[in-house]
Amino acid sequence: MDFHNYIKAVGTGPKSNRELSEQEMADCMNQILKQTAKPEQIAAFLLGWRVRIEAIEELQTAYGVFNNYIKRVNIPNSIELGYPYDGKADNPYLFPLFGKYLKKFDLSIIISGDYLQPAKHGITLKDVATNITLDDNIHYFDRSQYFKELSDLTRVRNALGLRTAFNTLEKLLNPANSKYAISAAFHEPYVKKNNELFASNYDHFVVVKGNEGTPEIFSKCRYWLKDGLKIVEHSIEPEYFGITYKKSWERITLEESLDFLNNPSQELEKLARLNVALLLVTAKKAKTVKEGFEMLS
Repeated sequence: MDFHNYIKAVGTGPKSNRELSEQEMADCMNQILKQTAKPEQIAAFLLGWRVRIEAIEELQTAYGVFNNYIKRVNIPNSIELGYPYDGKADNPYLFPLFGKYLKKFDLSIIISGDYLQPAKHGITLKDVATNITLDDNIHYFDRSQYFKELSDLTRVRNALGLRTAFNTLEKLLNPANSKYAISAAFHEPYVKKNNELFASNYDHFVVVKGNEGTPEIFSKCRYWLKDGLKIVEHSIEPEYFGITYKKSWERITLEESLDFLNNPSQELEKLARLNVALLLVTAKKAKTVKEGFEMLS
């Protein structure tokens, strides 16, 4: 179909906008990923789709199309960590500290990175993962290698400069066929949306209100587990575990972030263990974060 029809469906105003059918959405996504549509058309659609508000059925179809392009490998006993691609601005990443704690449980973690995407302008996971020595059970996947079509849209997305539906869809692409996954949601409606999009791809799925939109805990937060048809909320208070780490509100450089990780303080290590405790819940090795933390202590 002519791509203009898809732009009209999302960009002609409340009275004329409509949801795309499954067939239309699939065709639209294929045209975007193959870039047979012009860059200006792609940007116009992504912006209109965002403003009109994406229907969950459209997102599910788009995610299904993504799966047709992704080149995957099998890494058993792995947990996929769903990081955003717009980076972290105020605090260091913690994932490089997780590997040593997970080895005793025969667990690996899967992380995915790429060029910086809109809109936070932070330090990317790729910046950190490619500039530090990772434990052998931390597997970094570069999206330009396993999903080049989406990576190649970086220029269009950065020219638009705004968050789009792709910011949500791209967080869990499962390049290692992981059985377990954890994602992040800042606003509560996205907890349900994350479950509707991703949960069926994993044996166990967790959503956490993590730091800067990542699945990392730095302060008091909530996480959600699906129990049958219900999504059950739980809370985590670092102070309960004797952690007094003070998260930053100021921008840090890549060099500062790497120094935090290469020379971690005692409080940062304790914070890493708390995060790993939640990963043990994700991998069904512990029933609660408290139990997981005690297993690590």
